[in-house]
Order: sequence, then C-alpha cells, then structure tokens
Amino acid sequence: MTIPVIVVAGFLGSGKTTMLNHLLTSRTGTRIGVIVNDFGRVNIDAMTVAAQVDSMVTLGNGCLCCVVDVSDLDAMLDRLATPDAPVDVIVIEASGLAEPPAMVRLVLNSTNPHVTYGGLVEVVDAAEFESTRLRHPQLDKHLRYADLVLLNKMDRAEPGVLDLVRSLSHGVPVVPVEHGRVDPALLFEPAGRSDAAWQQLSFDDLIDREPHLHAEYETTTFTSAQPLNPTRFAAFLTDRPAGLYRMKGYVHFGEGQQFSVQTVGPYISVHPEAEPHGTQLVLIGAGLDLDLITKALTDAIEPDPDSVDPLDLLSVTRYVRA
Repeated sequence: MTIPVIVVAGFLGSGKTTMLNHLLTSRTGTRIGVIVNDFGRVNIDAMTVAAQVDSMVTLGNGCLCCVVDVSDLDAMLDRLATPDAPVDVIVIEASGLAEPPAMVRLVLNSTNPHVTYGGLVEVVDAAEFESTRLRHPQLDKHLRYADLVLLNKMDRAEPGVLDLVRSLSHGVPVVPVEHGRVDPALLFEPAGRSDAAWQQLSFDDLIDREPHLHAEYETTTFTSAQPLNPTRFAAFLTDRPAGLYRMKGYVHFGEGQQFSVQTVGPYISVHPEAEPHGTQLVLIGAGLDLDLITKALTDAIEPDPDSVDPLDLLSVTRYVRA
C-alpha cells in the first residue's frame, strides 16, 4: 500500500492550521504525518513546534509533525514513508507564500515508491475573500490549480461568495466549511475500514456520527458485472465531470484485464490487478451531476468484449504507474 501525500495550501489566515487541528483530533484511528513548510511558530494539536529545519515531534495521538524547508521535503518524505511507515497519510501544510504547483511537483517527482499524490487542497477565507484577492491577485490562479477548494469561515461569509468562488474555480470542486471542520473521509480513507478499495470510500458509517460535515459534498457508486470499453472509459478519465474530486475502485475490460483505478483532480493512477473484482467505483465531489456521471459510465459498458481491439487497452494502461 502506498501512502497518500496531500498538499494543503492557502494564504495566511485562511485556516490551514485550524483544519489540520481538526484532522489530528478527529477520531478516525488514522496516523497522520504532518510536514509544515513554514518558518515562525506553528501551533498544532495544542503543541507549539519551534520552526527549525528537519525537526520531528511526536504528537499524542500517534501522529508525527516536522518542520522543513522546501529543499528538504523529499528527504522528509523518505523518513516518513517506509515499508513499516509510522503513518497512514502525510499532510503537507505549505507556507502561505508558497506556490502550490511547486509543492505538488516536489511530491510528484519524489522517487519514494511508498508515496502517492493525494491532491492539492486550497483553503480559502470566505469572510475575507475579496480583500484577499486584492492583496494576492494570484488567488484566482490558485483556485484553478487546486484539486479541491475548501471555502472556510462560511459562517462569516458575505452572500454570493460561494457562487463567486465556484465560478472562478472553473469546475474544481468547492466545499464550504466552518472552522476548518472537513470530513477526513473527503481527503483520505480513515483507518480501520475494509481492504476493498471501492468500499473504503463508503460514507455509510459516518452518516449517524457527523452528518453535517459532509452535507456539502456527494458520493456515488457505479458497479457493472459487464466489462467496460477501454477507450470509452479512458475518455471519461480524461474528461471528468465538473466537481469530481476523487474516484477509486476497480475496473475490468474483459477476462484477465482487471485494474485498480485512483484519481485525484486531474491525477490518474492505474495498476493491474490479479484478482477479479468486476467494475466497482466510488466517486466523490461537490456539485456533481450524478445522472451525467451514471450515464457516462453506463455508456462505457461494452456489450461485445470480443470485438474490442486489444490495442485499445493502451488508452488505459498508459496511466499505469510503477
């Protein structure tokens, strides 16, 4: 299993550390490795961490925190992500002055085989959105760079902010939150769930616990006992509906052609699977057109697998990652 690395960006005061506090104190049983790319003093989980390069602090809930310079990021990933890794997920809190694409490139270019890109989350201050845009005109670009936008402080936002941010994000899913309280299951699979990838993203066990946390985003499943057509499914992968943030599960294209699939934003990862699972997918996002998603995947079902050119599978296998 690989460890997802999630980059959390946002300008000073947007609520990144508040969101991390929430993740660290959420009772998911997940061990979180936190890498803070900043200087100054950062308060995480009621513990003040002095900002010195390459420091590591053990938090009381089995999580780890370290503070690093950008140039040391890959070395810290190597320390946190090992075959017997002490963490289940790694969250990088980028400096408020950092360029998010640069942080993402560092993760994608990591040579560590035990990590996988888990997405770029941009935290935005809904209460001060217009003034933040004036101080930081690059905010509009950052919204489009993101895989997911968390519009924080919605309890203090002016009317119309959510619609404005969604229009500026150009299809990137936007989830409104208050006090950084994001459902961890939106960002990663909490520990202690089933080993089946498509079941790990089920929210059924969260509905009674914290229904308000995921009221603003949606999840849907798609299953098929019939094989899918690889070129039609590849078209869905490369042109996913607006608002779709994550997709994970299994897809099969005929006998002996079974793959696991994971997407985060535009990032696509495909791996061959030995065991047959059929097609079982879970899709998560905000503002999704669920009927459109179901129709697109249903249209990808191949009624005559024998008629498919074996070379068509290259449209999917080109996303296979070592």
